[in-house]
Amino acid sequence: MLPGGKGGFELDPRLETESIPVAWLGLCELRLRDDRRWPWLLLIPQRPEIEELHDLTPLDQAMLSFETNLVSKALKEMTGCTKINCAALGNVVRQLHVHVIARNEGDPGWPGPIWGHGVREPYRPEELRRFAEKIRRRL
Repeated sequence: MLPGGKGGFELDPRLETESIPVAWLGLCELRLRDDRRWPWLLLIPQRPEIEELHDLTPLDQAMLSFETNLVSKALKEMTGCTKINCAALGNVVRQLHVHVIARNEGDPGWPGPIWGHGVREPYRPEELRRFAEKIRRRL
């Protein structure tokens, strides 16, 4: 569990397997999804047994909104992307997590959603670490 988190929180193994930690933001752990097709970040509130936004306390809802906006702005500035997509779907991984994805015209799947489009293309390990460090510095 990260500093400031509440006891009992466990990261869903699917999120852990396909992403790496980038930073601790306060409420959320920020992780980088290992898919080089899109710059793709995940915000994961460190609260046990939370599946929906409305399951969070009002204060945690405000903090999640603040952290999502902070990360979205940094990713847009860093990548120069056309559009930032933010979503909290939870159809496959029920644990509450927010996707923040940089999209560009002509990227795989544009203008449609990224879910279910093609096969994940992992970064080379050194590229993944460099990108995570770049995000940390930007924040």
